Amino acid sequence: MPAPRLGPVLAAIGGLYLGQSVIGGLAFQTLPAVLRQQGQGLQVIGLFSLMFLPQALKFLWAPAVERLRLRADGRRHSKPIILAGQGIAVLLLIVLAAGDGDPWFSFGLIAAAMLVAATLDIACDGFAVEQLPPRVRGWGNTLQVGGAYLGMALGGGLALVLLRHWGWSAAILALAAALAVAAIPLALLREPPGVAPPARPSLRQAWARPLLRDGLRRVAMTQTGLRMAMALLPALLVDAGLGLGGIGWLNGLGGTTVGLAGTLAAGALAARAGGSEALLRPALVAQAAIFLALGAAAFFAAPAAVLVGLALLLGLAAGFAFVALYAAMMGWAAGPQPGIDFSLLQCADAGLAVVAGMAAVS
Repeated sequence: MPAPRLGPVLAAIGGLYLGQSVIGGLAFQTLPAVLRQQGQGLQVIGLFSLMFLPQALKFLWAPAVERLRLRADGRRHSKPIILAGQGIAVLLLIVLAAGDGDPWFSFGLIAAAMLVAATLDIACDGFAVEQLPPRVRGWGNTLQVGGAYLGMALGGGLALVLLRHWGWSAAILALAAALAVAAIPLALLREPPGVAPPARPSLRQAWARPLLRDGLRRVAMTQTGLRMAMALLPALLVDAGLGLGGIGWLNGLGGTTVGLAGTLAAGALAARAGGSEALLRPALVAQAAIFLALGAAAFFAAPAAVLVGLALLLGLAAGFAFVALYAAMMGWAAGPQPGIDFSLLQCADAGLAVVAGMAAVS
């Protein structure tokens, strides 16, 4: 079977990460803002970071998924695994729409959807690493991160706006429809066979690679501050007097615009430079400056306009940094079992998100 053209592959990758991030937007932006407006404390809101646990722990079942995805004869089963997971996630959102918007009922269903998303993400990452040659990884990660931004905008921005104007059920059903549409590019794609894995996929095989161990260390060094800031920002905006509608527009239109601008800039620079790792350092310096400004704004009770401006700057810098980091992660994971290796790198980032989210509000 000939390799698919890069255009359809890139479209499929963008759609997959958009769909997964819709659920993340609901979990980490919509529900925390709703709870805060209902008067819940920061300690309760911080518990929502626990919904990131499946993303932090998916390396435990990544070997089982990768063994299903990589067949002994070289065939790949990424597509059926991913589409089955997307279908389950759509069904969970439909059930969620049938509820009355109770935050704790929603918590349970979205937590289940996050578990499904984390599982199919293993196959998504393995598919992306295998299908993207090194020369286009910068653009591939631009679509990967850009799709994630659009998904977060739908789940965390548009959901709040629709909730305000249409009500809970209509808002969630609209997101379920978006999730189904996002899976269409992959459904139309034929996945070619690859090389049979030389050994049974396992965590031991992953840990034996020095390049992967170095990648885990670098992920921890680059992501801690960003995850803390992102966990705390919705509550800071509510405390500054910004309503759910305003936060929805900020997360949706504003956050998506600057995030996509950052991802496009990173993709273009990576294509020109022939790699993305060199872009990490300037992005991290910019993020550090924004973190300091956010801390000062919170300490001095700055008005909402100041926090909105800083949130947009953070989104720009984060979009740039995510493209650079994830392109580098693809290089670190490019081996005989990319689903496991990339999952380990993502789990390090997700684990930081859980710990940082709890620490930021403690």
